[in-house]
Amino acid sequence: MKSYGQYCALARGLDVIGDRWLLLIVRELLVGPRRFGELRHGLPGIASNLLSERLRAMQDNGLVVKADDRYRLTGRGEDLREVVSAVGGWAAPLMDRMAEGDAFRGHWLALPVADLFPGVDPGRPELTVEVRCDDEPVTLRSAAGRVTMRPGRAAAPDLVLTGPPDAAFGLLAHRIDPAEARARGLAVTGDAGLLDGLRPDPRGARSTHGELGERTS
Repeated sequence: MKSYGQYCALARGLDVIGDRWLLLIVRELLVGPRRFGELRHGLPGIASNLLSERLRAMQDNGLVVKADDRYRLTGRGEDLREVVSAVGGWAAPLMDRMAEGDAFRGHWLALPVADLFPGVDPGRPELTVEVRCDDEPVTLRSAAGRVTMRPGRAAAPDLVLTGPPDAAFGLLAHRIDPAEARARGLAVTGDAGLLDGLRPDPRGARSTHGELGERTS
């Protein structure tokens, strides 16, 4: 990427992270280390040669390292977590409905969920919710006051949400009620009222991105 050539923190930052696809690569690596093919799967639409180019640039800039055939974020790369969250929060008004032809991957839901339910809230109930919006189900777990989301099915979910991701997220965020979620095509197996106890953060409920998974070292 050509430098802006400006002695300005924003310009200097964009010299490093302003390339198309770069922050989406960061989004994928916030989950944890990923092989090249796993990154391709999580970045529908990117060409292999462009992904290789971006990864090389990220390595050159100290954002990514490669070990055991996997790419992972460095500490400097992990610091972009807040940038990803801020951009997603700013874009929240654009996310009410999916557009026709939008791609989706199940693990993308973990980004907004972390913003919805940050930190530890002792008032949160024990709850397991399986979310099936594509062929990559994810499981939301509320335990000991903390809400996490991981890839994969739940052994014995209290609630299962199956259908469009915008309806599933809208219900989790308390943006829409169960009746509207069902009207949008979401199948709800179990008592949707259980979600009331999760008490989403009002600020996070306006955001669609946030912390994903555990920090990697």
